[in-house]
Amino acid sequence: MLLILIAVHLLSQASIAAPLPHPPDARATSDSCKDIDNCRTLFSIVWGCLATIFACTWVSVHPNVPPPGQSRLQLFLRRLKLMLIAMIAPEVIVAFAARQFFVSRWLSKEFGFSEAQAIFVCMGGFVSPTGHPIATFEQLEDPAHGSEFQMAIQNANKKDIMDKSKGDALSKGVALLQGLWFIVQCLARTHQRLAITQLEVATLAFAIMNIFIWLLWWNKPLDVQRPIVVGPPTQQPDAENITSSVQLPRFDRFMGAIFGDYGDEYRPLSSVSVPSFWSMGEGEGDAGFLLILMGTVFGAIHCAAWNTVFPTRREMWIWRMSSLVITIFPGLMSLLGLMGLSDRLKSVLGTVAHVIVKLGLPLYIGARLILIGLPFAELRSLPASAFADVNWSTYIPHI
Repeated sequence: MLLILIAVHLLSQASIAAPLPHPPDARATSDSCKDIDNCRTLFSIVWGCLATIFACTWVSVHPNVPPPGQSRLQLFLRRLKLMLIAMIAPEVIVAFAARQFFVSRWLSKEFGFSEAQAIFVCMGGFVSPTGHPIATFEQLEDPAHGSEFQMAIQNANKKDIMDKSKGDALSKGVALLQGLWFIVQCLARTHQRLAITQLEVATLAFAIMNIFIWLLWWNKPLDVQRPIVVGPPTQQPDAENITSSVQLPRFDRFMGAIFGDYGDEYRPLSSVSVPSFWSMGEGEGDAGFLLILMGTVFGAIHCAAWNTVFPTRREMWIWRMSSLVITIFPGLMSLLGLMGLSDRLKSVLGTVAHVIVKLGLPLYIGARLILIGLPFAELRSLPASAFADVNWSTYIPHI
């Protein structure tokens, strides 16, 4: 958290710092930088940002266990959907990871599961012999089979669980270091009064979100495709229950993705996998707070570039307004949530929240898409100092 505050503070100070050796409106191309040892090209700027964004969105997302029988294309599209969500609203992925982290800690304390066993329960990794996920508190406390499920999960070998992961500590560490290195570079550029492009500001926000995702999902197996069968057979549900429970309303699926609350709509005995953003109810308060905090921080990083140089005033105001939207929206939702703690206001605020989400969500998505596309448009006209590289010998002598 201290690193986040330092980054936001330095970025905001850089936008109002003393004049650069080049005038603020001085525009240049990479050809104007002749010293190859102390310069960077437009290609290197874009490549560094895209590599970091890729690590933040594609590599860092850890999907839940998918339904059986899915093709490679279906698995790819499933992960691509998570990647797109991570690009538009990375704080949602942070909150999802936080919910599973807090739930896994609670499961370890409540039932004596190891960290690997607990997080595997959260992601729908254990199924009964009839193929239904063991993913709810009610199943683990079921008088008929709960104790058998608990014992079977406790006996699951950690090596068998982690063997299903497509990643290890080394691959996760490399992706995490990619984000940390990018943050260090941005801080160094700010300290040396070198221009930071809007693309780098946007990438910095992704990198900071990525740190939280990796830390929260450090013990979660990556890209598991098949569950582990444990426990005794359970009663098969009738066809009517299967049909009514699988087809969740679109708005309920959306609210479940954001807040992890699927209500009574999801029934594991009528499903063959857990929802994409599934987690148990425990830890929702902490995860909800983190969702609001990360959403606000993500927007604040963009707002920190409030006074940086833009090619046109129109682009400057578009950036500012979009940054404000993504900063204010999470706080507005949290305010409604706090007011909803009153029983008298719950019914009214439920309707108000429904309307605000439906009206505000397109605005939020539009602002996020603008903040993704606008930095690329800004690359056509960069300040001359944007092509100057960091002088690392200032911090590390003789380098």
